[in-house]
Amino acid sequence: MALLFRSSPESAARWQPHFARLMPELEVRVWPEVGDCAAIDYALVWQPEPGLLASLPNLKLIMNLGAGVDHLLADPTTPRHVPIVRLVDPYMTEAMSEYVALQVLRLHRRDLDYAAQQRDRVWWELDQKNAAERRVGILGFGVLGQDAGRKLQALGFDLAGWSRGAKAVPGVATYAGAAELPAFLGRSEILVCLLPLTRETEGILDRRLFSQLPRGAALVNAARGGHLVDADLLAALGTGQLSAAVLDAFRDEPLPPDHPFWSHPRIVVTPHIAALTNPPTAAPILLDNIRRLREGRPLENQVDPARGY
Repeated sequence: MALLFRSSPESAARWQPHFARLMPELEVRVWPEVGDCAAIDYALVWQPEPGLLASLPNLKLIMNLGAGVDHLLADPTTPRHVPIVRLVDPYMTEAMSEYVALQVLRLHRRDLDYAAQQRDRVWWELDQKNAAERRVGILGFGVLGQDAGRKLQALGFDLAGWSRGAKAVPGVATYAGAAELPAFLGRSEILVCLLPLTRETEGILDRRLFSQLPRGAALVNAARGGHLVDADLLAALGTGQLSAAVLDAFRDEPLPPDHPFWSHPRIVVTPHIAALTNPPTAAPILLDNIRRLREGRPLENQVDPARGY
């Protein structure tokens, strides 16, 4: 029973002690030391090279080292007969909610404005809404979105959520589908994107969407860089349609040194750290799916390729 691990060497060193402790019978091979490809039963990967998974003829399960599987589904060589499971870890969900709450609070409490005043040695009190007067919208109201929403509700924000399909969440205004998206956007002073990246959501954060937000709205993108049209964000900030943006994911990562996001005074850049994978809590979840597969039980968090997540 062999597993191929494909991520960074540093990541492999963090994971291997947990595999050895929890499933000592599992042979772990770290890419590029694949050995006999036919002996690989399982793959645990993050952004594997195109064709790598297709080179494993007896592969039975693909496990993703994160919640987003867009990179796997975008590779036409990914074996379509092999089940794919994404990582849903309560630790990562909590970490994402921490990030969202932090960034919404920064935008709500005008942190960028006060940082600019500090640089200019300006002592000036700015107008401040109460949290109950600040409307926050979460675009993508699944597991991550609903948990972040509960944290924001506890802070007193006026919250709404949008998802592709209808969801009923007590105490939250929920919107669903394309028909209800404009109404959701029209009430979102701070928009948080937690969508999966699919064909339908590629480039959704564009000029048209920004124009439907209240003037001066702010954006938090903690999902995928592919959701954002970079030039449209810069244009919306330039006209004042958007007042600020916090970005944790980018089309090119690492973000190139000459990218205008780095130096823009109204953009906060973080290096894709909103919800880092945590081996001590994630390893038992992933290994449980191996046991489920071996015992013929349903897999947890199996991806539906047709939906994209």
